[in-house]
Amino acid sequence: MGNKHSLGCCYYNVSPQPQRKVNDVSDRRVLEAHEPCRAESTTNLQHISEREPEDWQSDPSLHPKAETIFMERSRAAIHEGLERRRSQLQLHDRGTLKKSNSCSTIFVDESTVCQPNLKNTIKCVTLAIYYHIKNRQSERQMDIFDEKLHPLSKDSVSNDYCRYNPDHRQVYKFVRTLFNAAQLTAECAIITLIYLERLLTYAEIDITPGNWKRVVLGAILLASKVWDDQAVWNVDYCQILKDITVEDMNELERHFLEMLQFNINIPSSVYAKYYFDLRTLAEANEMNFPAEPLTKEKATKLEAMSRVCEDKLAAEILRANLKRSASMDNVNISRRSIAILS
Repeated sequence: MGNKHSLGCCYYNVSPQPQRKVNDVSDRRVLEAHEPCRAESTTNLQHISEREPEDWQSDPSLHPKAETIFMERSRAAIHEGLERRRSQLQLHDRGTLKKSNSCSTIFVDESTVCQPNLKNTIKCVTLAIYYHIKNRQSERQMDIFDEKLHPLSKDSVSNDYCRYNPDHRQVYKFVRTLFNAAQLTAECAIITLIYLERLLTYAEIDITPGNWKRVVLGAILLASKVWDDQAVWNVDYCQILKDITVEDMNELERHFLEMLQFNINIPSSVYAKYYFDLRTLAEANEMNFPAEPLTKEKATKLEAMSRVCEDKLAAEILRANLKRSASMDNVNISRRSIAILS
């Protein structure tokens, strides 16, 4: 995510100048004085990903150890949900009869940090946005995100639109519609939440009932362009939201980028932190990621992946001149499983 090469954002294109003959010592001193400055101007250019703010250690969208804002604002609900789940498990363990699985079916959780489950990830992200709105600490907002000033539809906005919090189902329906129509991925949903919290930190605003739709829309716009190789154009979102203009979408994206100070870099450790925090939020709200039966095709893929890892491990051991154990013999030989699953 972000640029991989630490190159400067600009460079100097200096055309070759005709060299004149140095006649005296003073000319030599002048030339020697200017040489270091020219070399320093081209080597001290800093990459945009390295321009971290002074308080970046307290920013959850930049530092992997800083607590995410949605976890802070949903701490009470998470504690209550985990306690309720723990008591339910204790009551379940007291039973004398237990149902056992007598067949060879194996259920696995396919949602990983690299390939999250789309539906459940969107549910978790929208739940985090819901807690942002419900437990906001102020009513600070900007005009560009105000739905009264920039409506997303031709329907008139009521005067008390900013008084009542939307429920989780309403937030989920709005985000799910955009993701289905634009065919966005689950990773894009996590990046959307990261950009949203970065906006709250940089711009010092809160998500309110009157601006949450435009704030979320701006985060989705930016996340889809950063993550996807073939990003959805702003004009395509106008086909989803029929009553919004391209000029409004462009202005929303421009202001969002300015509020982020054009910092769209996301470290992999920060992405992983948000993923696992979302899973904790899901567990506390009984929204666990579903376990699906392990099919023969999926088992074959897992076996192939494990064989590749074994081959890499064997190669590393050989390079280190370590003695292989008996279990590592013939690890590089292609072999077939007798049976995977019935």
